[in-house]
Amino acid sequence: MKQNELYPIFLKVHQLNVLIVGGGNVALEKLTFLLKSSPNAKVALIAIEFSKEVLALAKKHNILTMHRPYTSNILHKQHIVIAATDDVEVNKQIYRDAKAKQLLVNVADTPDLCDFYLGGIVTKGNIKVAISTNGKSPTMAKRLRQFFEAVLPDELDDLAKNLNQFRKGIKGDFALKVTKLNTLTKGLLIQK
Repeated sequence: MKQNELYPIFLKVHQLNVLIVGGGNVALEKLTFLLKSSPNAKVALIAIEFSKEVLALAKKHNILTMHRPYTSNILHKQHIVIAATDDVEVNKQIYRDAKAKQLLVNVADTPDLCDFYLGGIVTKGNIKVAISTNGKSPTMAKRLRQFFEAVLPDELDDLAKNLNQFRKGIKGDFALKVTKLNTLTKGLLIQK
């Protein structure tokens, strides 16, 4: 079995400039996903045309929309680029331009042209679980997300807050703190 070699990270997209190129259904999906997980993400959209749904979501979240064709100068001061147009050649050009500027890029539905994937994410307050299928099956990631949303209790966030308070009160060095927290949380493991 080949192992998924992706390294999961949690980005503070409210501090990064994210550009989505496209204004149709794929752009709507990417924007919705991003805002669901990070409602304060700094996002800009560029497209010749935008669907009513994209414009409504952009307006609701105060997101800049630029009605114009893609050109590489728009990548200035961006950190992350998502190519979500319905034109394969434009998406490839966005990829090449982003790589030339050493930007992280995701070309929708084209795993070979992605530095990262937008996997399934489950959020319960401060708890966030990311799910990846290594770009093999977004549908499976979606189903796993739905499963975990159903089985993880909302009270999980309260537990995280309580453990944080407990951690702040522990005296001693790092190793002692880890030992005490490991002892306290041992009962959280699901027993077989």
